[in-house]
Amino acid sequence: MNARPASGAGLGFRRELIEPLKSGVPEAIRFFEVAPENWAGIGGKSARDLRHFSERYPFVCHGLSLSLGGPAPLDEALLQRIRSFMAEHGMTLYTEHLSWSGDDGHLYDLLPIPLTEKAVKWTVDRISRAQDTLGMRIGIENASYYVAPPGAEMSEGEFIGAIVREADCLLHLDVNNIHVNSRNFGFDALAFLDALPLERTAYVHVAGHHVEPDGLLIDTHGAAVIDPVWSLLEAAYQRIGPVPTCLERDFNIPDLQQLTAEVEIIARLQAATRQWKAA
Repeated sequence: MNARPASGAGLGFRRELIEPLKSGVPEAIRFFEVAPENWAGIGGKSARDLRHFSERYPFVCHGLSLSLGGPAPLDEALLQRIRSFMAEHGMTLYTEHLSWSGDDGHLYDLLPIPLTEKAVKWTVDRISRAQDTLGMRIGIENASYYVAPPGAEMSEGEFIGAIVREADCLLHLDVNNIHVNSRNFGFDALAFLDALPLERTAYVHVAGHHVEPDGLLIDTHGAAVIDPVWSLLEAAYQRIGPVPTCLERDFNIPDLQQLTAEVEIIARLQAATRQWKAA
């Protein structure tokens, strides 16, 4: 299939939304995102449904389990499946979390990587091998976390910057993750944003989260985006321009109309950024 780069505002492609989307994709939704672990190699109706949309719209491939910072051997078989899946559907961008999620088995959680020189070298090597296998530069996403790993030798911004430069990869910016971490660990979200290698930003996520009774924020992708996160997205656009941005919603999925209203906010912020930069 011919390559279809993403642009504008997009939405996570969920099975619950397929039938409403078949009735008509709202104009604001310019692309979709899928996790290859959930779609690569499937057959039957699900495969036909995905093909129906990937023939008409760009798709971004966002991984969940490659465990770029983990101790287990890099899953080369998964990477080969992802490469074939992306080629089959004309996808041009693959991103993954800057975290680890497996050792002897998959841990079903995204765990933070120690902020050390040794971890930089380890992770850079794995990203480089992933890029060689996929035949493209990948985007790494700043992750949410709930326990800061000990023994830090640098800030998280320095850590991400070192990895992006040394691996020659791209940045996948998640503004909700910045907000969640800043609230949980008491740092300034804008200062963190400015510490990132923003010039390498290829893709952006925005999402909602859950607040525990004790005030802890949990990155659930199960609620509407709140105003401080929209403001952080707007601040990001002022620095990087209207980079392709996906609304994540993984459960408590409302109807397509409600999701579209949030995608339209992304599109409006992108349009305002274009006007501001043109002025």
